[in-house]
Amino acid sequence: MPRKQAEKVDFEASLEQLSQIVKVMEQGDLSLEDALKYFEQGIKLTHQCQSALQKAEQKVKILMEENKEGILEPYEDE
Repeated sequence: MPRKQAEKVDFEASLEQLSQIVKVMEQGDLSLEDALKYFEQGIKLTHQCQSALQKAEQKVKILMEENKEGILEPYEDE
């Protein structure tokens, strides 16, 4: 799978998992230990999503700057 497509799937999958965790935790039927496990997993997923969004924001900034100069080139993630 190409890297860009894999990142998109990872972001969407992470966001969906995070949504499911929120639903489970909102029900309030978890033991303290299980709630902490879900919370920890949710924090990790949140960081993954934030990282993906920051990369996308950086790409947009680069494209906007290049567009001011009239030059558009493919974005290369380091």
